[in-house]
Amino acid sequence: MTQARGAVEFRNVRKTFGQFTAIPDLSLTIEPGELVTLLGPSGCGKTTTLRMLAGLETPTAGQILIGGQDVTRLPADRRDVSMVFQSYALFPHMSVAQNVAYGLEAGRMKPAEARERAAEALSMVGLGGLGGRLPAELSGGQQQRVAVARALVLEPQVLLLDEPLSNLDARLRRKVRTEIRELQQRLGFTAVYVTHDQEEALAVSDRIVVMRDGLVAQVGSPRALYQSPASEFIADFIGEANVVAGQVLSVEGDVAQVDVGGQVLSLPARGMRPGPARLSLRANAARVRTEGAGVAGTVASSAYLGDHVEYEIDGPLGRVFVVDDNSDVPLAVGTGVVLELRARGLALIPGDA
Repeated sequence: MTQARGAVEFRNVRKTFGQFTAIPDLSLTIEPGELVTLLGPSGCGKTTTLRMLAGLETPTAGQILIGGQDVTRLPADRRDVSMVFQSYALFPHMSVAQNVAYGLEAGRMKPAEARERAAEALSMVGLGGLGGRLPAELSGGQQQRVAVARALVLEPQVLLLDEPLSNLDARLRRKVRTEIRELQQRLGFTAVYVTHDQEEALAVSDRIVVMRDGLVAQVGSPRALYQSPASEFIADFIGEANVVAGQVLSVEGDVAQVDVGGQVLSLPARGMRPGPARLSLRANAARVRTEGAGVAGTVASSAYLGDHVEYEIDGPLGRVFVVDDNSDVPLAVGTGVVLELRARGLALIPGDA
């Protein structure tokens, strides 16, 4: 059965460079209209995967399908995909409108029609009326939107984005990532997005594929990966959680009673049995108090950041990183505290990294 337009499938794809195996065995399906992010540290294989999908690298083995068509051996210019590069790759001597129309004219579309389509694409990304400017006359965020318009004007089955925000400052990254996500949802195109930025991936994705050493470590929605990491690697990489020791006291159905530093909480069992366990403890899953019930500890470091304070707390859980929104009176190093743990933000980790 032919897949819907925009669907992507990797079937047992392998990629080697000489003696080095970058991708041992990748099988992954991306549904039409879905934005899937490939996330992972440098060298994990995410960019190689994107380049194989774009036709810039050829798999050593396996198949890649787009819209049900086997494109494994097709050159890049015969695949119905467009790519947005980290560096924008705009022609500096051409106007914004000429940059956007370039691919259409190269495909032998009549210049008048190409200019009309380019104007529509620029309007779509919020740059209507700026077509006569040169790229150097635009901000970094505007240049990135030109790059997106140039890719979308070709009406590809799949839009590929390779670290598209890495050249922007933090505030502009937040703005442009929101614009890209809103545009993708409004137009409903399939997108494959590569980044090493966890926050960026959480903000834009329908699903996240976390990669490690060329393998898929976990696939899921942003919420699923954040709240239910499958390994210590995922827990640490998505949101920089503390990984702490605990004890599963009992399991009834899908609920476990877990002792964490002397505090007992009810948590999803995730297939665990009674016995020693490791848990993901998010930085905002503990309230810092100077008295009351909880896990005793001592402030090892304190950093005031305006609307919150970042603490490192030494105690029976080891040294844990905690974010506290009570910033009125930051606690000094050496202060004795108790950590009031909350079930939300704590998760049993069923496997090791």
